Amino acid sequence: MTTTIIWTIAILTVLGAALAVVLYIVAEKFKVEEDPRIDEVEKVLPGANCGGCGQAGCRAFAQFCVESSPNLDKCFCPVGGNDGMQKVAAVLGVEVAVKEPQVAVVRCNGSCENRPRTNEYGGYQSCRVKATLYSGDTGCPFGCLGCGDCVAACQFGAISMDPATGLPVVDEEKCTACGACVKACPKNIIELRNKGKRNMRVFVSCVNKDKGAVARKACKAACIGCGKCAKVCPFEAITVENNVAYIDYTKCKLCKKCVAECPTGAIHAVNFPVIKPKPEAAPAPKPEVAPAPKPAPSVISTEDEAVVEKSNVKKEE
Repeated sequence: MTTTIIWTIAILTVLGAALAVVLYIVAEKFKVEEDPRIDEVEKVLPGANCGGCGQAGCRAFAQFCVESSPNLDKCFCPVGGNDGMQKVAAVLGVEVAVKEPQVAVVRCNGSCENRPRTNEYGGYQSCRVKATLYSGDTGCPFGCLGCGDCVAACQFGAISMDPATGLPVVDEEKCTACGACVKACPKNIIELRNKGKRNMRVFVSCVNKDKGAVARKACKAACIGCGKCAKVCPFEAITVENNVAYIDYTKCKLCKKCVAECPTGAIHAVNFPVIKPKPEAAPAPKPEVAPAPKPAPSVISTEDEAVVEKSNVKKEE
């Protein structure tokens, strides 16, 4: 019995050692050398792991940058922004082009006032779940569902639901343009757009693809696809497709002609300075007219008086 136990232990020990040697040889043979620059790039990244860069996380993005080097045109960390990408480029010893900062934009005008509710949803509060069940609480099947999936997806607290309108509101100071809210919205009403010059932007706040009469019936502020905005735009920045207008922010020069032309108010202009009307100038006081001087009394000399008396005497005669 004792001999059996000893032989069992010996065989298992030899077998374990042999397998360990085999595993070591296989590991060495198929070992993948990792570029040490990946660790250095990862250190300068913000570590949000939001996926806004299109990769699984910051580690995967660091590897993608190293593999893409020296051309980093397809690499951009929305959280770190241009400053973060400059640090990445410095680690890799390359240059990277500066990109326009972006911000999330909610393209829906369907407030409680513009888009009256036709029914009440009592199920699980999730836009994605709600979208699978039916088109929504209103007559517009394209608008915001109001359950706040975008709020839950944002890691930076940049989105909140406005109880007055029932729509999400983006805090552009906190928004990093990571795109998490864009992915979370089942109606695709949230879009990343360039912040624009001095943070001024013009966009069509509607994605309703129904014909004008149907869209207007569902929401008073819907785009009706009339095309007036496209006709008045001098820069060809607006196109109308599937009954809804879209403004190309790369062509838009912020002239705001389309804003004034839109009959439903579906086009929004953000962060433009408010031009106060000039106060009416007070009427200038009328100049005082000096009274006409009284004629001076005529002075008649003694000789003239004598002549006058003589003429009067002759008339009497």
